[in-house]
Amino acid sequence: MPSLSSILLVDDDSTTNFLNQTLLKRMGTAQHVLVAENGAEALQLLHQTCVPPSASCPNLILLDMKMPVMNGLEFLEAYTRLPLDQQKSIVIVMLTTSLLPQDLERVQLLPVAGVLNKPLTREKVEGLLQQYF
Repeated sequence: MPSLSSILLVDDDSTTNFLNQTLLKRMGTAQHVLVAENGAEALQLLHQTCVPPSASCPNLILLDMKMPVMNGLEFLEAYTRLPLDQQKSIVIVMLTTSLLPQDLERVQLLPVAGVLNKPLTREKVEGLLQQYF
């Protein structure tokens, strides 16, 4: 199983972040697991970590759909305006408990590799790593 340099968890639920962070660390999935509580914080982290010569830009973003301040869809829309060199090496997967049909239609137009139902499990992480890395 490949070990990534960095994974970014974006979720407003601190318990979900703790559980996902613990799972990823136990699995040895990444050298660094970053956490943001909304899309605005996630964008700020990307601006800080994805500028050359930094190599700590996340390889994978696990993104919640519904968050205050900036939700997952708003984050993705802002993400598409980032420089292409920052976008090209990041795989984004949406994590959600439910997805309305109109939200799913919007997600399909944005740079998302996939959508997974919560909770995140070892099997889902292994599947992501096999499919994208």
